Amino acid sequence: MTIVWLRVARLEDSKNTTDAVVRAQDSGASVAPAPTDDGANDILVVGNDSRTDMQGNPLSAEMLRELHTEATETMNTDTLILLRIPHGGGKGSAVSIPRDTSVMVPPLGRAEKINGAMGITKALTAQRLVDAGESDRAKIERESGDAGRAALIQAVQLLTGVRVDHYTEVSLYGFYLLTEAIDGVDVCLNEATSDPDSGASFARGPQTVRGGDAVAFVRQRKNLPRGDLDRIVRQQTFLSSAMSKVLSGDLLTNTGKLNALEEAVSKSVVMDEGLHFLQLVSQAQALASGQVQFVTIPVRSVGERNDRGQSIITVDVPEVRRFVAGLVAATPPPSTSPVSTPSSRFSAAGVLDLTAAAPAVPCVD
Repeated sequence: MTIVWLRVARLEDSKNTTDAVVRAQDSGASVAPAPTDDGANDILVVGNDSRTDMQGNPLSAEMLRELHTEATETMNTDTLILLRIPHGGGKGSAVSIPRDTSVMVPPLGRAEKINGAMGITKALTAQRLVDAGESDRAKIERESGDAGRAALIQAVQLLTGVRVDHYTEVSLYGFYLLTEAIDGVDVCLNEATSDPDSGASFARGPQTVRGGDAVAFVRQRKNLPRGDLDRIVRQQTFLSSAMSKVLSGDLLTNTGKLNALEEAVSKSVVMDEGLHFLQLVSQAQALASGQVQFVTIPVRSVGERNDRGQSIITVDVPEVRRFVAGLVAATPPPSTSPVSTPSSRFSAAGVLDLTAAAPAVPCVD
């Protein structure tokens, strides 16, 4: 136990920190007042598709090939999950927000797809720093990154009506390293599927994915029956399976795997200073044991076009807020979304039932 504690402490020391949560609550007071205590501890979990390392250095061509992607200066947050853990105990919720959801982004003063809130703000902030004469690349990366994260937090708060208490983020590169560190994640598909854009090429049935294939598994949305909404289901089941493997395997006693995990964390994971790794371990136990229900916010329509011709998902903000607020109650409010509950894997409330399938890994599209 002493060795494990020391290794957890080393992981804590290796993490990259951000003040985005404090910045979002303080600097955003005039445009996006942070909600008061909402009865839960809320952790925003973000996956971004950055093609750089933590210092803003571009990934190598070889690594980009492994990730089935190409170099680009833009950055999107393609995975957004709000973990809601009630203060008084009880079942928590992992609330997924579709990447194309159109939301108001307070620092920008306009509506954007939520997956662009961070990247657009980051780019604008970086340009302002350069125009002001700043030449330290690491400083520009750090300052612009935190500004982008704060903007994303504010957008999530406006959409959901809850206060984000903690923040954690992993990049594509980090996702690759993390899945390699735990020797892959077990998944299952209802049908064989492929998507050249994401690099996905998977057979039907149970399988283990790691590295670039794991990235492709959670990024694929083409050739899926419901596109981005089915991708969210993949992300939810993947996360649950990954947590189960971490906690049921020999990770905490395997020096080689712990070293790999520590390297992955130091290279690609960002957390706010107030969030400790042991808190994430606690939430991982809840995810793996089924004590956290996976849900998706209710949506109104998919495939609408905004004034710039972008494909967006529209939502009714009051409806979203009622749904999210109800998750701290014993029974979540039913979703009225016509597209959020098309499968028997979902309850009437849009809750993904991970216990309804085979005991090992539930099969998804």
